[in-house]
Amino acid sequence: MDRQRPRRLQHPGGGADRGSRDRPQVEQPGCDLVGGRWYSYYDDTIVEEAGRLDVDHLVPLAEAWDSGASTWTAAQRQEYANDLDDPGHLVAVTARSNRSKADKDPSQWLPPYQPARCRYVTEWVAVKLRWALTVDAAERDTLTELAGACPNVPLSTAAESSEGATR
Repeated sequence: MDRQRPRRLQHPGGGADRGSRDRPQVEQPGCDLVGGRWYSYYDDTIVEEAGRLDVDHLVPLAEAWDSGASTWTAAQRQEYANDLDDPGHLVAVTARSNRSKADKDPSQWLPPYQPARCRYVTEWVAVKLRWALTVDAAERDTLTELAGACPNVPLSTAAESSEGATR
């Protein structure tokens, strides 16, 4: 079993249309993406070229590893990496913003588009709760400070609708 800390993101199929404004157009049988429009909420950008998008793990694989995923089985790590049950887990964003974020937590990086930060923090906490991942002190302090400035929005971890999922 490979127990190394994940360093590369492998995009699961079908995740690129998350946040899309128009349904993606695909050709059969290879299902190559040939068109669509996506909204990258990290930087308030509409993208029409799929090559300018990345599918971001909101809580990066390496951050998950450091927060408890290192103790998971390979099957659990694969389930986390490809989780399509939670709409906030995998997010289509500009490649530029995803590369800027890399493996950073909210104490080290926040979306450059300030109005997106409440959504980002809410979804970050939901992913951490859903997967029972820990937070370090700097991350907790940043999340607490940012959440204090956000409207009172209830969190949904999507766990309620994912019965039978192994965490």
